[in-house]
Formats: sequence, structure tokens, C-alpha cells
Amino acid sequence: MHKRKSRFLTLAAVLLALQAVTLIAPAYACGCGAMVTDRSSRMGVEKELSVVRWDGRTEQIVMRFTVNGDAPRAAWIMPVPTRATVELGDPDLFGDLARRTLPERKTRHYFWPREGDWPFSTGTGDGAAAAPMPGSGAPVGVVGREQLGDFDVARLTATDPDALRNWLTANGFELPPGLAAELRPYVEQQWEYVAVRLAPREPGRMLRGTLDPLRIRFASDRLVYPMRLSRLARTPQALGLYVLADHRMEPRDAIGGGTPEVTFAGRVEPEPSDPLAALTDGRPAYLTAVEQDFPRPAAITGDHELVRTPADTPFRRTTYTDALLTVGPGVPAWLLTVASVLVAATAAAVTLRRRKTSRRAAGQGRPA
Repeated sequence: MHKRKSRFLTLAAVLLALQAVTLIAPAYACGCGAMVTDRSSRMGVEKELSVVRWDGRTEQIVMRFTVNGDAPRAAWIMPVPTRATVELGDPDLFGDLARRTLPERKTRHYFWPREGDWPFSTGTGDGAAAAPMPGSGAPVGVVGREQLGDFDVARLTATDPDALRNWLTANGFELPPGLAAELRPYVEQQWEYVAVRLAPREPGRMLRGTLDPLRIRFASDRLVYPMRLSRLARTPQALGLYVLADHRMEPRDAIGGGTPEVTFAGRVEPEPSDPLAALTDGRPAYLTAVEQDFPRPAAITGDHELVRTPADTPFRRTTYTDALLTVGPGVPAWLLTVASVLVAATAAAVTLRRRKTSRRAAGQGRPA
């Protein structure tokens, strides 16, 4: 009894410690920007989906976050290379792309019975084997501000990363440690910021669940996806990108993460009523779906630049379902084969015995 009580107390202590770590861990960064809350709140990004459209001159990024926590408001910052416009995106876009990139399903048969197959089990078993989805103190220049749903969107310029601190302070937020330093390369390249204040219009409502997507558009002669700010993340990050361009695209390098994995590549031709049509102006495009893990966010070396692959080779991930090979009305092929072998062996044995009996009888009937 004493040992059982001691184990329970130890387990409870571990769970309380884990919960405390979760409560104090700041959600400073997510895949394509920085998420900032006040000191008394916490917010985590459970899932981030991004769609990038690039036609060689203009880049569009549609992002949607699924968040949890107890923060009634937060701020999210994203660097952009040129002046950006921001509007609400179509939430049905992600479902449209998910359907287009579904893995191909194939059945893979096996001959000999496995666990769960008769005679090893009376149950049928499902037999499924699943395969493997962003110091001068000069004031921030506000070049535009819009209220979009639960988002207060400000488009900013700044000659110094510390200027962003002033805007955050004016809106009730504190610049997280290290964020100013990570913004400095963008300032040196004269990038601008999209700063979004997430504040539900309903009093007392927390920022939880799936938020409305935002669609950001800016001029760019290269396809770039900002990732540098994810260096501030305290937990492993995962990136999922749908890339729409004239050709199949791939990251130029891994920028400190795992090897990028292409899960789909192929040309798509949206119908006028499809959500995808609004993003491609109704024209066909080449869709590439890329997934990448960042087990050590601090190792991220910069932003993703995506470039054209040598060939527009199509690819679709395959999900296999293993099934016992059967013949006719569900008769296992192995059982039929074994039965056939037994019947053939029995027939051969009977034939051999008959021949021996006939020879014996013939030998006994000869005259001495």
C-alpha cells in the first residue's frame, strides 16, 4: 500500500510539473511570424496552414491558425519584402486543397495469414497499414490599418527593430526577448511588417479554435516564405505549405530543419466556383505540397526561398491497405492452395499405392 501511494504521489508531481512548464512557456513564434501575448496570458499555435501563390511578380500568402490558451488578445507580426495588402481569406480554400492532395489509396495483398486472420484469430481485423500534412527609437510608420473580423491589421514600416517595440507597447504588448534582434536583418533589407492585433469583438471571449484566414499580397520577384522568426520558438515546429506557381517548386535548402518532403505535385485546373479559382484568377497552376519538421528551431538559418525544379514531375503520396489474398467468394488463397496441394498429394499417394498393388498381384499370378 505504501509503495502504491508513493508511486501515485510521484506521478502527480510529474504531471503538475509538466502543467507548470506548459503554463509558463511563451508562445513567441509560429511558422511564419511572431505571436505575442501579455505576461498574464498564454497562447499556443496548435496548427498552422499556409497557401502560397506566386506568378513571378506577385506573391500571396493565405494563413490560418488554430490556437488555444487563455489569452483574450494577442499580436502577430510577419515581415514582408514590399508594401503589402491584407484581407480576409476564404476558409474553404484549405478544404479544397486538402481534397486535391489526398493520397492515392491502394490495396496491397499478402498470401499467408497474419495475426487477426483465421485461423490465428476469430476476429476479422482491419489489416490497415497507414502510410506516412509560418536603437533609434524612431516611431513606426503606419501605412495602413483595417479592421478585418477579429483582426486589427496594421501595415508598418520601421527604420529600427526597436521601433516595433513602441507599437506593441502602445497596443498593450511587450516585445519578447530576442525578437528585436531577429527583426534586424529585415530592417537592413528594408522590409516592412504586417502587424495584426487579434482581439475578439465579443467581450470576454478567449482566442481559441480556428481563426479566420488572412490573405497577404505583396510584390516579389522571387518566391520567399518568411521563417526566420521561428528561431524564437521553444518547441519543435512543423511547416506545411501549399505552393501554387507555374511549375513545380522546392525549397532551395533545408534552412536548418529536416529534409523537406513533397507530399503532392501536379497541375490543377480549378472550376470557376472552386475556392482555389479566386487565388489563381481561374487559371491552371502547378500545385506542390511540402512538409518539413524543425526539431531545433534555434538552428533555422533564414527564410525559405522556393525555386523551380528541373522537371515538373507529378507525384502523389500513396496509402496502402493490406488485405489477405482471397479467391472467389472470400476463400483465402493460401487455404485453397494448401487444400489443392493436399488433394494432389493424396491422389498421387493413392495412385502409387494402386500401382504397387497391381504389380504385386501380377507377380503372384505368374506360373512357377
